[in-house]
Amino acid sequence: MMSSPTYTPNLTVAELVFQVCRSGMVTQTHRQQLRHVILQNTLTEEDRSAIDRLFYAIRRGWLQLVD
Repeated sequence: MMSSPTYTPNLTVAELVFQVCRSGMVTQTHRQQLRHVILQNTLTEEDRSAIDRLFYAIRRGWLQLVD
């Protein structure tokens, strides 16, 4: 059984994307971290693009949403 990562608000978008892609799953904690980053309104174009790629992978079924 995989343990869910703990909530880390200072996690960079690149680190978050790496964790998600490595595991193939978007956990509740990952979603909270994404929400926190998006609501800060300080995203760079690179961060926004990485998040868009995550959403695309979820829509295509390449990543799973888990609780």
